[in-house]
Amino acid sequence: MRRRRLADVAPLARRIAAEGVGAFFLFACVIGSGIMAQALSAGNDGVALLANTIATGAILFVLITMLGPISGAHFNPAVTLVFAARRELPWVDAAAYIAAQLAFGILGAWAAHLMFDLPTLQFSVKARTGLGQWTGEFVATFGLVLTILGTAKFKPQAVAASVGFYITAAYWFTSSTSFANPAITVVRSLSDTFAGIAPRDVPMFVAAQLIGASSAMAVGKSLFSPQK
Repeated sequence: MRRRRLADVAPLARRIAAEGVGAFFLFACVIGSGIMAQALSAGNDGVALLANTIATGAILFVLITMLGPISGAHFNPAVTLVFAARRELPWVDAAAYIAAQLAFGILGAWAAHLMFDLPTLQFSVKARTGLGQWTGEFVATFGLVLTILGTAKFKPQAVAASVGFYITAAYWFTSSTSFANPAITVVRSLSDTFAGIAPRDVPMFVAAQLIGASSAMAVGKSLFSPQK
């Protein structure tokens, strides 16, 4: 039986709306919880990171549970590109997904700034660079995509929990604190807050993420494809 594609489930406009809503709330949560955590942690970066982690893992579970049946709940160009490369999403649809993820993700960042009375338009000065950070992004994105592919294959009802738990863990075991998402990397460069990244450091993060995603796709094909 032919695998059922997302394109067969909901009209493109509805799927784009779902991606936009999800990206808005996810990106607003990552940045907003970082601002709140830094304000309340009295300079303790460990406590701030823990708060930021819990909020991100929780919102991922909620958003994937709510919007997964509509669009697949990617909220991440790396994930979208993997599904397009696997022929589970048309390339034209993938381009629309990515545009929505970026556009609504930026709106989410601006909303977080407004909620905390910060300037809406800003750029991060927080340096995140070096081989260790790039390796962290490769590992984080590789693990995220592999988690999605494996869980979707064997226990699709657990995807939301698996992704939420994976990102919660990866915040702590990767040196980069697991951005694992090209769109949120770009958007976090537009926020000079706890979650920020300097714009000059974005290209290498994105490159590491895309390499990690493509590597996970190859490994996933070997691990999860039916044996002949």
